[in-house]
Amino acid sequence: MDAAEALTARGGVARVDTLRRDGVTAHALRQARESGAIFSVRRGWVALPGADAMLVAAARRGVVLSCVTLAARKGLWVLDSSTHHVAAPPNAGHAAISRGVIHWNRPLLPRHPDSLEDSLENALIIMSGCQPYESALATWESALRQRKVDPGALERAQLPPAARRLLAEASPFADAGTETILHTRLKWLKLPITPQVWILGHRVDFLIGDRLVVQIDGAHHVGAQRDSDIAHDALLTLHGYHVIRISYDQLMNHWADVLRLILAAIGQRLHVSA
Repeated sequence: MDAAEALTARGGVARVDTLRRDGVTAHALRQARESGAIFSVRRGWVALPGADAMLVAAARRGVVLSCVTLAARKGLWVLDSSTHHVAAPPNAGHAAISRGVIHWNRPLLPRHPDSLEDSLENALIIMSGCQPYESALATWESALRQRKVDPGALERAQLPPAARRLLAEASPFADAGTETILHTRLKWLKLPITPQVWILGHRVDFLIGDRLVVQIDGAHHVGAQRDSDIAHDALLTLHGYHVIRISYDQLMNHWADVLRLILAAIGQRLHVSA
């Protein structure tokens, strides 16, 4: 079997032993290395030129991509994935990284020796102890919304307390992580706060009580989308609703100001039907 073809089938980075089991001979591997069709990552691992750089780095360092890094790669909402997070078993003395975060842990789901990416379940569990509660909850809810994890299987697993709490409180209904964060910050009000409500032909992010609408603008709220939002805000106002529209920056960096607005509206009973 051709070494490059076998390596392509394995995602571009693989262990030599695995390729040998796939039928690639030692001679074929040597020829592929000499011709530049593949290259050695570290002892026992090879890769294709142009292979996923993060997978190559994980193989070189003896770790798996995990936590927020893995969640972002799987398309989940994460607050910040600029710092790389990887994982390795506690006894993996060969594992090392020059920057980023390495999580030494015993995974809930066993990691296959060929894998360079953690399971999403393991990554979410690591996040429960690594990330701030509200951002971890947002990622858990993103996973549930996209049906990328089985909540029943997690419920039956032996989760650590932080992960057990996130599973109990996560719901699949938030449309974005920012909605999870806002909802989490307002739970103490002990008022009805309903996410994703259809009112007058459009969906609003939150309805507090009967009449107070809170909308969170993302990067897509420009052009025609922005015009549509403004028109709907006007329609809501004409029908007796009070609308508070905030930006991502206000939510994440100026929360005290946002909270004052919401509390002022509640203090004026703008959340209650006349």
